[in-house]
Amino acid sequence: MAERPTSPHRRTNDPEGLKQRLVDAAYAAFTTRGYHSSALHDLKRDAGVTGGALAHHFPTKKALGLAVIQDRVAEAVESTWITPVRVATTAVDGIQAVFATIISELERKGAVSGCPLNNLALELSREDEAFQAAIEAIFLRWRSAIADKLRADLRADRIDDFDSEAMATLVVATYSGAMAMAKASQSVAPLKSCGEQLTSIIQSRTSKGREV
Repeated sequence: MAERPTSPHRRTNDPEGLKQRLVDAAYAAFTTRGYHSSALHDLKRDAGVTGGALAHHFPTKKALGLAVIQDRVAEAVESTWITPVRVATTAVDGIQAVFATIISELERKGAVSGCPLNNLALELSREDEAFQAAIEAIFLRWRSAIADKLRADLRADRIDDFDSEAMATLVVATYSGAMAMAKASQSVAPLKSCGEQLTSIIQSRTSKGREV
C-alpha cells in the first residue's frame, strides 16, 4: 500500500495540524518498525512535538495506535484497494490494476515493508480487543468492496454465479500472504505470481474464460 508522506517538522499553533503530525509519525513507525518497537520519545522527536502536546492529544500509546489504525491504515486500504476496485469496469480489472500499481511502486522503491494493515494485524490482533475490532473492521470493508464489485459483475452477466464473499476473502488473503512473502524475500515475485493466479481464477468464471 502507498505510504503517506510525513509532515514537515515545524512548531505551530494549529492543534489539529500538530495532532496529524503525531499520527503521521506513528503510522510510519508502527507499520514499519512495529508498535511495540516504537518508543514514544522517538515519535515525539519525529513529529517535532513536546511531551505535553503528545499527552494532550493521545493520553496513552494505545489511543495513538487506534488513531493510526482507524485513520491512516483505513485510508491506505481505501486509496490502495477499495477505491480502485469500486471505480474499475469489472472486479478483475480493479484487482489487476491494484496489483500492477503496488508492484510498480515497490520496484521503484527497491524495498518491501509489507502491508500496513497486515503488519499491525499480526502484531496487535491478540493484544487488545479494541485493536482487534479496529483491524477487523478494515478487513471487513476491504472484503465487502470486492464482493460488491463481484456481485455487480454477476448482475451484469459478466461472470457466473459463485460465492462473491468467499472469492473476496480469497483475494484479500492471497494478497496479504503474497505481500508477507514479498517482504520476507524482498522481491515482488510472489505478488506477480499471486496476482496472475487470482486473475486467472476469476476470468475462468467469465464468458470469455470458458470454452464454448
